[in-house]
Amino acid sequence: MLGINASSALRLDLTGARWGLQGAEAILKLRALRSNGDFEQYWTFHLNKELHQVHEARYADTTIPTAA
Repeated sequence: MLGINASSALRLDLTGARWGLQGAEAILKLRALRSNGDFEQYWTFHLNKELHQVHEARYADTTIPTAA
């Protein structure tokens, strides 16, 4: 079985794959979260942060109006 570094290197070197430094780093961070068992906690944090940035921040009292 390959370690995370070896398997990641193989995936990043696929023929035709185009990886920028930012995209490769993002994937490696997600793989590290998953292998450490911290992915679920991170994902909950990510979704809450996105909810605030995309929706709640648009309203003065951070309450999203409900549909009529």
